[in-house]
Amino acid sequence: MQEQENKTYQEQRRCKSTFKTRAEYLEHELSIMKFKRWGLNLPRKDFSIEIEDWVPALAATIGKVVMVTAMVAAFAAQFGLSPEFVAENVRFELLIAGVLFAVLFSAILNPNTNLAGTHGPMIPLIPLIAAAGGHPLALGIMVALFGFLLSLSKGGSKLVNMTGEGVRGGLLIYLGAVGLISQIGKLEAWAASIDMGVISFAVILVTVIVYAYLAKVKMRWLAIPLCSLIAGVAAYALGTPFEFVTEPGLPNLNPNYWWGEDTGWQLGWPSLSHYIAVIPFAILAVAMWSPDLLGHRVFQELNYPKKAKGVLMNVDDTMAVCSLRQAVGSLLGGGNLASSWGTYMIPAAMAKRPIPGGAVLTGLLCVVAALIGYPMDLAMWEPVLRVALIVGVFLPLLEAGMQMVRDTQSSQSAGICLFSCAFVNPVFGWALTMLLDNLGFIGDEERSKTLSKADKLYIPLAAFIVCAISLAVVGQLPGIPALL
Repeated sequence: MQEQENKTYQEQRRCKSTFKTRAEYLEHELSIMKFKRWGLNLPRKDFSIEIEDWVPALAATIGKVVMVTAMVAAFAAQFGLSPEFVAENVRFELLIAGVLFAVLFSAILNPNTNLAGTHGPMIPLIPLIAAAGGHPLALGIMVALFGFLLSLSKGGSKLVNMTGEGVRGGLLIYLGAVGLISQIGKLEAWAASIDMGVISFAVILVTVIVYAYLAKVKMRWLAIPLCSLIAGVAAYALGTPFEFVTEPGLPNLNPNYWWGEDTGWQLGWPSLSHYIAVIPFAILAVAMWSPDLLGHRVFQELNYPKKAKGVLMNVDDTMAVCSLRQAVGSLLGGGNLASSWGTYMIPAAMAKRPIPGGAVLTGLLCVVAALIGYPMDLAMWEPVLRVALIVGVFLPLLEAGMQMVRDTQSSQSAGICLFSCAFVNPVFGWALTMLLDNLGFIGDEERSKTLSKADKLYIPLAAFIVCAISLAVVGQLPGIPALL
């Protein structure tokens, strides 16, 4: 056994034809990969690129265009910037995400780090950030700073390991259910706005049928590209208007342009007051990372074979890369707030693929989409956008959460987590329920007895206090005015 573990990936590889099924081959590949942490990992030598890797790559590219557009547009609305500014900044962010981070970090230097995506839960807070006198660059630098501190202290992995299965299940169920309902509602609202309400019904109906069939034949990893394609074709066939408007081009790559007083963001470089104003929002953004990364790692654990320890996501290293990506992206002029890339990790885990192969393809697709321009229009078209998020993120989250609620004790923790999340938000719900679960007030009392005093009380209590104070400062606790 020891001799087998000392063999390299190349020495342990076997021809595809020696396996009975494709799934067996993919699971064998996962089991023999052992990546170098902060070293040089190369295709064919340390990992392979398979046809299945195109699925998370396509899903990630669609998700990236969608999420970055939503975030930059939210900033632009507060600062009176044009749609042309949004399109150019999204292009810039695609190049940063694709070339500098998807390929360089998640594929070559440390394939145990998930790609650095977009921090979706922060989008609703952007008007508050602007009203408080925040500056996008100041916010990005402070998020990077707090993220590095959490990563270096290994606080992220500690919090993930301390979260019981019932709490994990409740968190995933909440995120999945709320997101699912939200996306269906947005699709229906869009269809009503163009006086074609039947479009939303037809698109959702065909999505349900296709997704159910893919689940039956155990090919759910195909859900994003296939369901998005069918949804787009169905909508267009029913007469939904669509046209390509974003032409090929290259964004401005000069940071001085983006942070000029009359160009780019038209805000100039931030002052000390800007940094002070964004501190509570930056703390909250980093506090949200742990439940986000927890959900993504859970997907790997549920879909990979037990022996595939060498390909699991390293939470602390992922936080470090997200922090670095945040610092670099903000300094260059981008408007993205980074987090673990869910629209990549979830379909990659379901397709039984490790991080690096799809990361290479994701980087390639992001660059192509940025340079050509037209794919951005397709990815942002409502039927494609909403279906991609439904089948690629929220349905899998819901299913994974339900799988983790296995007995009465875990269902109790999951129920309280759902209640707490609905009461405030997922960050508050996760922190409060983790504290109650580890103290033994809910869930498995025997598990609570095995925890140290720090794991049972001090760390969960500190996490809850930080989350509660951060939420209170920015006015996210119900009935309590913002303290800022």
